[in-house]
Amino acid sequence: MARALALAWRGAGRTNPNPPVGAVVVRQGTIVGAGYHRRAGGPHAEVMALRQAGRLARGATLCVTLEPCCHLNKRTPPCVPLIIASGIKRVVAAIRDPNPHVRGRGLAVLRRAGLQVNVGVGAEEAERLIEPYRRLITTGRPLVTLKVAATLDGKIATAKGESRWITSPAAQKMVHLLRARSDAILVGIGTVLVDDPSLTVRTGSSRGRVPLRVVLDPSLRIPMTAKVLTDGRAPTLIVTTSSGSSTKRAAVEKTGAHVVVLPARHGRILWRGLLKELGRRGIASLLIEGGAEVNASALREGVVDRLLFFVAPKILGGRDAIDAVGGVSPKKLSEALPLKVTSVTRVGHDILVEGRPR
Repeated sequence: MARALALAWRGAGRTNPNPPVGAVVVRQGTIVGAGYHRRAGGPHAEVMALRQAGRLARGATLCVTLEPCCHLNKRTPPCVPLIIASGIKRVVAAIRDPNPHVRGRGLAVLRRAGLQVNVGVGAEEAERLIEPYRRLITTGRPLVTLKVAATLDGKIATAKGESRWITSPAAQKMVHLLRARSDAILVGIGTVLVDDPSLTVRTGSSRGRVPLRVVLDPSLRIPMTAKVLTDGRAPTLIVTTSSGSSTKRAAVEKTGAHVVVLPARHGRILWRGLLKELGRRGIASLLIEGGAEVNASALREGVVDRLLFFVAPKILGGRDAIDAVGGVSPKKLSEALPLKVTSVTRVGHDILVEGRPR
């Protein structure tokens, strides 16, 4: 199962709307076939592994990170009939598929066909692997990751907005890997005005991956020269409100970007409505790389599922430097947002603290 999971991670971020899956065929303790789901519409992991195993699959064990599919509501044939026809004797699945079209049915069909079925080996890692898929298919909204790169004293930029580069090249490389595994990358209009980012994946990390670029722009202030509108390197979605000029909206759409108008409160786009819209567009994983105010609003509205805080060994200081999280400070320490720290790791010269809101 460890080998199947390692293979599955290769497809993470590339298989949407399908989950990443890995599979191996084991015969007398030796792997005779292996594969993973590389992209939506392509062969599933079980198909790849069984093809490689060929006749050696008969009487062997198939280890797969997710319950094999049995429904026809997709672009490729179901895997369960192929597994049965291959002569596989035993199937070991890490977890059941949360898809209501499957949800245990695939395993039930295998058992009725006389195959031995075991579930639960490697379940914890398999759950992490399909977390975006599970979130989208069960709630209709994407899994939200908030990434912050800050100094030791919690600053993300100087008073003049300079922020490149606070963290080390190793941390920057990891961020591009995070982007490559995300369906969409989001920033606020402030970031666009100050940094004019491309929000693309560095060559070598993408493996052909082109995440959607999302810009929160309530008043539609985006410059027509912004890279996200002119470089043509990735699709762009500008999220605005009714206060945005219809003339400017038409001009932005002529660049090839999409514009969506969503409800707002006190001039701020509501996160719940935004996530519902992104889910409707099939976005399963969203990476927020916003500024202080975007970070604050996402945390305040409780939409962040995972927080990645890169801390650089630098002290910027100054009351006028930009903090990692803006907004208004709570009056009591007891009102601070509690986090459950899940890991602390060294990344180059920096420290990465990963946590989840409690």
